[in-house]
Amino acid sequence: MIALCDISKTGFISSIIRRVAGGLAISASILAAGCATVGPDYVRPDTSLSTTWHSDLKGRLTAGEMDPRTLASWWITLNDSGLSNLIDRAVAGNLYLKKALARVRESRARRGIAKAGLFPTFDAVGSATWTESSKDTGTNRTNETSDLYTASFDAGWEIDIFGGVRRSVEAAEADVGTSQEELHDVLVSLLAEVAVNYIDLRTFQSRLAIAEGNLESQNETYQLTVWRYQAGLSDELSVQQARYNLENTRSQLPTLRTGKEEALNRIAVLLGEQPGKIHSLLEQQASIPVIPLKLAIGVPADVLRNRPDVRKAERELAAQSARIGVATADLYPKLTLSGSIGIETLKISSQPATQTWSSSFGPGITWAIFKAGAIRQNIEVQSALHEQALINYEATILSALENVENALVAYAEEQGRRDALSVAEEAAQKSADLAKYKYQSGLTDFNNVLEAQRSLLTFQDQLAQSNGIVASNLVRLYKALGGGWISIDPAEKK
Repeated sequence: MIALCDISKTGFISSIIRRVAGGLAISASILAAGCATVGPDYVRPDTSLSTTWHSDLKGRLTAGEMDPRTLASWWITLNDSGLSNLIDRAVAGNLYLKKALARVRESRARRGIAKAGLFPTFDAVGSATWTESSKDTGTNRTNETSDLYTASFDAGWEIDIFGGVRRSVEAAEADVGTSQEELHDVLVSLLAEVAVNYIDLRTFQSRLAIAEGNLESQNETYQLTVWRYQAGLSDELSVQQARYNLENTRSQLPTLRTGKEEALNRIAVLLGEQPGKIHSLLEQQASIPVIPLKLAIGVPADVLRNRPDVRKAERELAAQSARIGVATADLYPKLTLSGSIGIETLKISSQPATQTWSSSFGPGITWAIFKAGAIRQNIEVQSALHEQALINYEATILSALENVENALVAYAEEQGRRDALSVAEEAAQKSADLAKYKYQSGLTDFNNVLEAQRSLLTFQDQLAQSNGIVASNLVRLYKALGGGWISIDPAEKK
């Protein structure tokens, strides 16, 4: 970048000054008062946050400082190689992530366009014209041809006295930051969605195995009631009760299989694959990922540093602040230095060829004196947009804190629910075993067996769902804390 206060040091400008010193005297006073940038200088808003979370930290949560490496690669804490493999494939193949990377490249190119306004422009122009004419004198006709060749080298420079171009570069630089944070935000959401769908898949597989296991047990009970009925030891009511209990469990299998297939297809699309491409990889049942023993979550201020959506909103605010300066610069005059060197060659068939050299250098000033208030209204527009960006930044912070608080409560409370369901499931298993034994021994009627088997299936299914919810809530908590974004843009790693 060429410093505005040192423009007289450049060879191009020095050449112009030597030729048009008198003309530049008019603009000297402007340059002396210039080298200033109009519009507000951006200052990051000071946001006061609580030093602690409102929610009680329980359920393996601690207030210690979170390890940035753990936050960036949180899925490793689940110790599931299958999930880690899916994460790697999603980063490499997801289409929305590729689109976000393309937007980063676009914003960098636009920044380059904005920076180009700080430098002179040079153009070469050439032309050739061939003309033929005839003259009739009555007794004879004469033809005459002419060839005209022109070539010129033109240069121009609008000197950024009041900083309009510099503010546009500042805005473009902030736009690059916005696109980078948008890329990080897409990455955070993508990895969380891959993990949640993976957990859903494992949960559906677990629930399906539970339903199939209960179906087998209930079928044995049904056969037992049929045998006892045929032996005259019970009535048909027990047979029909066992039958509808069996078929009710069987009716749950299609829904569970549908959920499993939807999770598999969703994971494939997130990886940039066609549905069905990863079925063979994940079809075999595996356990739901186990959550870590402890999780340090840090303090609310960490959210502002980690969450890409907050960082993106801050960069949007910085860009809009610079655009106020771009609009304000239109109130002031613009100084342009221009020069041209050209040659013109004319050859007429009846005359010797002639050459003409020409050159011109000089400053020019333009100033929008009257535009019916359009410039000031544009400044007002940009100022209003800046106010909106500030409000959006503050709203994004509040939304981020809300997400974390809700995730803390959901993660901790679901663990309490899971522990209660675990106790209930154990008791239901003992109850079902005792009821079946007593029924076989003729010590109780079939209603107790029926109720015990229903309760067992219900508690086992709810426990499997709760295990999945706990793991999913951990993923959502990591997402709320801004975890999961790592640099996948080569330009950021330099």
